[in-house]
This record gives sequence, structure tokens and C-alpha cells, in this order.
Amino acid sequence: MRVIVASILLSLAATAANARPVSYQGGWTLIEETDRQSTSLWTHYTVDPALSLGLRIEWDRQMDFVFAGGQATFLGKRWFGENYQANIYPVLGLGHAEGIDDREGLSGLAGFAGVLADWETRRLFVSYRNRVLDAGELGDQFMQAARVGWAPYEGDTGDLHTWLMIEVDHRPQNDEPVGITPLVRFFKGAALFEAGWSITDDQPLINFTYRF
Repeated sequence: MRVIVASILLSLAATAANARPVSYQGGWTLIEETDRQSTSLWTHYTVDPALSLGLRIEWDRQMDFVFAGGQATFLGKRWFGENYQANIYPVLGLGHAEGIDDREGLSGLAGFAGVLADWETRRLFVSYRNRVLDAGELGDQFMQAARVGWAPYEGDTGDLHTWLMIEVDHRPQNDEPVGITPLVRFFKGAALFEAGWSITDDQPLINFTYRF
């Protein structure tokens, strides 16, 4: 019984703590993400507890193209322990990429595949994600990123929660292939906000999520 109660409490906290790519069934989520590589805006609808479908627009500032298309995210596996939760999410996307600025005139079918994984307690957080993108004549791209975080205090449901984090990403096609970004995460209720700065590229990280 103690394990069940702890799992329920952790699930409630974890649902708010992350930009969950799969929410509760029937829920909508709006997500904005800006990092040293790109800025994206996407919204998804959770069809069932193991699948969300959405639309994504992404501006890749390093490779000068804009992607627009659909994204499907699957809950591959979820683990509950007495004081932790872990998840694995496979991700697939398909759409159109259009070159901009110096690459204007290039365009074509584009697709990507990747995996998101996380593990957390009420005070500790670890995540990993990767993505392979094929944008046709606009080029291929691979990225991976790992993040660790720590909450300086435990808040109750409905409180303002704070996490201190650091993210290390690897993008082999970039001039600076390894990036380091310290950041802070705040969430309260259905809203999550992250702000940080890449000390590698001197670029901001700004993420916002809201679940409806």
C-alpha cells in the first residue's frame, strides 16, 4: 500500500514537472522550445494514455530551414517505484522542410525519429533524448542531450516548484558540437517554464509548456 500511495503522489508531481509528450487521455498540450540550435512550437492531443498526435513547426537557425509537419509520440514503457518514476517515449515525425536565408529555394520531404527517456524522484531528475532528422537536400542531422536536475525543496501539489538543472547536448554537425546549458525550471499547476543560457554558443534556452 505504501508503494501504491507513493507512486500516485510521484505521478502527480511528475506530470507537472515535465513537458510530457503524452498527457492524460483527451488532453491538449502546447509547447514552445528554444535552444542553441532551433526554435519550435508544437501542440499535441493525447489520443490514449500511450499515444499523442500533434503538429510541429521548427525553425532551425543553424541549418537555415523551417520544418512543418506531424509528430507522433508513444509511451513505450513506464516504471513506478516507491519513490521514483521512469518513462521511455519513442517519437516519429514527418513533414516538409523549406530552406530560408542562404538556403532559400531548397525544400523537400523531411522526417525524424528519436527517443525520450527520464527518471525522477521528488528531488532528483535525469533525462536523455536523441533525434535523427533527414531533410533531403537540406541535409541530415543528429542530436542527443542529457540533463540532470535537483529540486532544492519539496513542494506540495499546487505549489510553485523549482528545479536547478544542467544540460549537455551533442550535435556533431555543428561548429561547436558539444553544448553546456545551465537552466532553472519552474512549474505550477498546468504551466511549466524553463530559462537558461548556453555557455558554449552564448544562446538562450527558453521553454514553455501548458496543459489544457
